Amino acid sequence: MSDRTIGYIVGSISSTSINRRLAKALARLAPEGTTLVEIPIADLPFYSPDFDADYPQVARDFKQAIDDVDGVIIVTPEYSRSIPGVLKNALDWAARPWGQGSFNGKPTAVIGTSGGPIGTAAAQQHLKAILSHYNAPTLGQPEAYVQSLPGLFTDEGEVTNEQTAEFLAGYLEAFESLIDRYAPVPVGA
Repeated sequence: MSDRTIGYIVGSISSTSINRRLAKALARLAPEGTTLVEIPIADLPFYSPDFDADYPQVARDFKQAIDDVDGVIIVTPEYSRSIPGVLKNALDWAARPWGQGSFNGKPTAVIGTSGGPIGTAAAQQHLKAILSHYNAPTLGQPEAYVQSLPGLFTDEGEVTNEQTAEFLAGYLEAFESLIDRYAPVPVGA
């Protein structure tokens, strides 16, 4: 196994986001040789096609951060049975300009947590539809609709329930398998 870097996008900019805690938990549970790094979205302005001819630096940096990782995990909350507007805005920046989509061929996984028993199921289905349009190979199984009970994740990303920690570790292993299937073949191999 070679070293790999997985980027993660947290679809919430809330300072108390339970999805940010979930992302930190994934980073702590990453197998040896795998590093998770955040790809931030909070500073992106509202997307407009007016920018397509000259992307602002923050948007170029965002697209480059996606290009620089082996795969992307999108950790999304559910707002009104869909993804948060701030996440959709980031995805619109990633998809443009036309023909330069950052998720084209990029292994991607979707996960989320909420206080409800179905986690973020509706938001994840909408997100997977968007990623399909972007031609992003997306992890289908295991699906990860995590119910965040009080104290499940600490602020530092520790998972306090052993079964949840085992599930999340298995989720990361499944995503690494997807990344390996889409890894470029080295020249001369």
